[in-house]
Amino acid sequence: MENFYFYAPTYFAFGKDMESEAGRLVKRFGGSRVLIHYGGGSVVRSGLLDRVKASLDKEGIGYVTLGGVKPNPRSGLVYEGIDLCRKEGVDFVLAVGGGSVIDSSKAIAAGTIYDGDFWDFYEGKPVEKALPIGTVLTIAAAGSEGSPDSVITKEEGNLKRGASGEAYRPRFSILNPALTQTLPPHQTAAGITDIIAHLYERYLTNSTEVEVTDRLIEALIMTMKYEGPRVIEDPNNYEARANIMWGGMVAHNNICGVGRSQDWSSHAIEHELSAEYDCAHGAGLAVTMPAVFKYTMHHDVKRFATIARRVWDVTQADDEKAALAGIEALSSFLSSLGMPKNFAELGANEADIEKMAERACYGDGNGSGYIYGFTKLSKEDVVNIYKMMV
Repeated sequence: MENFYFYAPTYFAFGKDMESEAGRLVKRFGGSRVLIHYGGGSVVRSGLLDRVKASLDKEGIGYVTLGGVKPNPRSGLVYEGIDLCRKEGVDFVLAVGGGSVIDSSKAIAAGTIYDGDFWDFYEGKPVEKALPIGTVLTIAAAGSEGSPDSVITKEEGNLKRGASGEAYRPRFSILNPALTQTLPPHQTAAGITDIIAHLYERYLTNSTEVEVTDRLIEALIMTMKYEGPRVIEDPNNYEARANIMWGGMVAHNNICGVGRSQDWSSHAIEHELSAEYDCAHGAGLAVTMPAVFKYTMHHDVKRFATIARRVWDVTQADDEKAALAGIEALSSFLSSLGMPKNFAELGANEADIEKMAERACYGDGNGSGYIYGFTKLSKEDVVNIYKMMV
């Protein structure tokens, strides 16, 4: 196990009707003028936005609103939010929605108090300061409600890039599993896929003697394996929703990643798919992960064989056969939830492979020409991985 620092101070309010606590929590963490940031009409139609506003009104907290966040959140709305926050004297950003809304809120929170272009943070500048952020989560998927991370798509050039910093960790996050019961099955399944990806990409490590986090990761994947079919069969299963929602947070606040190197190759390669085709991030990962894993498994076949046996009930004694069987079991599980298996089902175009591989390895100022992680992937490797998805 490697040396590490870990500090995850987000205050969580978990359970039914907890959104009524938003105003009290904003006040507790110093907010007096709030930007309520949200996505489409579902938070309006469901009455959630009104309940959040009522909780702020009860505490005498002023607010302005900005909706319109789309999946794969765009830079244009971030700039709009920054301008609005500066104009209105906002001192707290409250995200009401899923990972895309939270990621957009984080970018606005950092950009509002930064003299330069917020995109600097998505080109590698550390995020050291931001307005305080709170969340009311409506989708279990990205884990942004407990993480120091954010991903934004820059419309110019279709560049989907991430930024990270402790200032991005929300001061509080409200997690009411009942808010996820009205999600379409596709969104639920895509969220579960994203959670599993966050776990696999921590599991694929070159660090040794990391049994504690190995076992945490395995247990969380097994939870998704158990709860996924239950919630697809019965979307109103509150207990299944609750386990998935809390599991999604634990999967990505990095308690499962401390003391070990990590691999984010699948995310880097998938980001080009969702940037190019605007597909759901989880759907893109369902197609990307099996291809990446098959391409890289010989780097450490034993690691893939271990998770295959512990999580996917694979019995083959031969490590290579076990590793392949585990990857196939993962792919079949995601497919059983309704996720795509290849380019055709995703709506991707083989003709775009060269362009996407170029962006993944060289785009946005990355002059290395490689994706680094479990293995070192060149542009040629990335092209080959995309071709495996066709």
